[in-house]
Amino acid sequence: MLGMIPGNGHPYSWSAIVNGFDPVAMAACPFPVIPRYLGAQPAGSVRLPHAQVTHLWTDVAAEAAQVAAAALIPHVVARPEDVIGHVDAVVIATDDGFDHVRRARPFIEAGLPVFVDKPLALSVEDLRTFVQWQRAGARIQSSSGLRYAPELDGLLARAKAGELRWLAATCCKTWERYGIHLLEPVFRLLGPGFVSVRLESHGTHGTEVAHLLHRSGVQFTLPVMYDAGPSHGLLTICGTEGAHTLRFTDTYTAFRRQMAGFIDFVRTGASAHPFSETEELMAVLIAGLRSRAEQSRRVAVAEILEQISS
Repeated sequence: MLGMIPGNGHPYSWSAIVNGFDPVAMAACPFPVIPRYLGAQPAGSVRLPHAQVTHLWTDVAAEAAQVAAAALIPHVVARPEDVIGHVDAVVIATDDGFDHVRRARPFIEAGLPVFVDKPLALSVEDLRTFVQWQRAGARIQSSSGLRYAPELDGLLARAKAGELRWLAATCCKTWERYGIHLLEPVFRLLGPGFVSVRLESHGTHGTEVAHLLHRSGVQFTLPVMYDAGPSHGLLTICGTEGAHTLRFTDTYTAFRRQMAGFIDFVRTGASAHPFSETEELMAVLIAGLRSRAEQSRRVAVAEILEQISS
């Protein structure tokens, strides 16, 4: 488990979901939601069998001891590269998509399977690098936990609104850091084929609104409200036979499924979702960034994908 940056507690949560945790040490976690949802699980159930987070590195060395104690991680290393030769796979646990190529490179070059926290990449150049690595045989997986959200199970199992026409969701923080959280579940509902993105940021309070068009004709509206965390994770679908609204709240199950999916990928080489889906989703994010930079121009996703392939 490698890397920890401000605002992201995945080294605590993901490691605990795999290893189990020490309730006393976890109570001091600086992200209160994590001990809250871990503590809400049946006693002794928080653990993934046949896998262990054995090594930890954090960007701020002084933070490692607390994470290791809370999530029962036996080894803390001085440098990320020190885990090579001692682990079967690595997790890059930082959600800065502008820095993932640098962080992942030593492990890709060492031939290790790598899970990279969302978003995988936020520039054409970095996404091209990951695509080239993957096509050359590197084992790379990346996703938002909401790809695995249990709240989606019922929607995917049966039609809820007839033929879909419009979807809307709510998101906090920023398009580049958190937009993927809602794009992933919408992608699971619609499948591949996002056509274009327009990102408008004319308002106040750090609020932006993304307008996306899918090849099915469905439109998707995503307001990203920087300081509206309590509003995050609401999804509404509207179709020819009605509407349905849900709220993503079961973070623990989503993360557990996410980590279990990566462990299965390490064991079998078969990913729970094609890498091409991650490539398209990152192209959507990059298209949104380009739209923002160019006075809310509607940017074709194909424009980004073509540049990645060039």
